[in-house]
Amino acid sequence: MRRLEERVRQELLICDGGMGTQLHALGLQPGECPEAWCLDKPALVRSVHQAYRAAGSAIVETNTFGGNRYKLAHYGLAESVAAINRAGAALAREVAGDTQHVMASMGPTGAFMEPYGDETEAAFYEAFAEQARAFEEGGADAVIVETMMAIEECCVAVRAVRACTGLTCLASFTFDPQPDGGYASMMGVTPEQFARQALAAGAHIIGANCGTGADHMLAIVARLRAAAPEVPVIAMPNAGMPVLVNGETVFPEAPDEMAAKVGRLVAAGASILGGCCGTTPAHIAAMARQLHSIR
Repeated sequence: MRRLEERVRQELLICDGGMGTQLHALGLQPGECPEAWCLDKPALVRSVHQAYRAAGSAIVETNTFGGNRYKLAHYGLAESVAAINRAGAALAREVAGDTQHVMASMGPTGAFMEPYGDETEAAFYEAFAEQARAFEEGGADAVIVETMMAIEECCVAVRAVRACTGLTCLASFTFDPQPDGGYASMMGVTPEQFARQALAAGAHIIGANCGTGADHMLAIVARLRAAAPEVPVIAMPNAGMPVLVNGETVFPEAPDEMAAKVGRLVAAGASILGGCCGTTPAHIAAMARQLHSIR
């Protein structure tokens, strides 16, 4: 296969939907480590990948979002970083074969880097580098640094991926609507600031995920496209804006509702489309059908 950043310049691609949503449906308990399933329950993780592939996804995203040493330390698994991330990539590669890309998920540490916290840039860099090396060993061909809100942490992760591996690097931020009608991350980073700094750090592809549904994602994608007209953009919205129903968070957008917005997301500038919280194989299948009609 061509490298992802080359392929997506000529072809619109569908990515996976939510991983956590599917693992909880398969029995993941509150407080349990999702990433540990890559070692302990590989058949179930593989079944999620297979469901998304059957739905039409061209990119298999790994079950490694919280696989950095900071997150895994909460479960007493800090010494298993390499094994978990390598296994996560290998499971995805088993399903992807040589016809799909394997995009390894690299989420935030949950800690704060100086001057906002006690962690150093060097410590963050090594944590992300540790993950990235394991991804490459396991067979991934791309990494998505995703659900980021602090630009410093995002850029350290991107630099670690680029310096320590030969993998395609995507960077994806989470933006929230602002009172003035604009968008910014929890740390106050705008789409334009993110685009400029993530690309300077070495990202091949930029985008946004989580935080909002497809309606808000349209405006965010348009701003990213305007800030970096020549760079591919990935859009992975939630299945609508979350609402509380009987004390539980629910993402209300049905597959056909979400798929109906695919054309507008492409027109706004998205080249890769997938889903985040609340999205399922049914959402991805509906989006894939819609994208096929656009192609």
